[in-house]
Amino acid sequence: MSGSDRRSANWVLWCGVPLLAGLHQDFWNWDDGRLLFGFLPVGLAYHAGYSLLAASFWAFVVAWCWPSRLEEWAGAVESEVPPRTEGTGGREDAKGGGA
Repeated sequence: MSGSDRRSANWVLWCGVPLLAGLHQDFWNWDDGRLLFGFLPVGLAYHAGYSLLAASFWAFVVAWCWPSRLEEWAGAVESEVPPRTEGTGGREDAKGGGA
């Protein structure tokens, strides 16, 4: 991702989190006793929609705002770690006589 794309993605992140926090406080539905579809309270329907919005937002954040340098760092560290020996449970002494 280029620098300007990352800046715009970060802008969405920094504006989206407070917006989601504000939308979570649905005080306008507290006294609304209507039912949607004859059984679903308005507040519950609102929070179902809010949950979908929040999940979509965080999927965007992970896809576009995740720092790729962390992935590169983790990959570099993993390549330096020797592979585990199969069947020993990670112990160097396979017979279990170690300290």
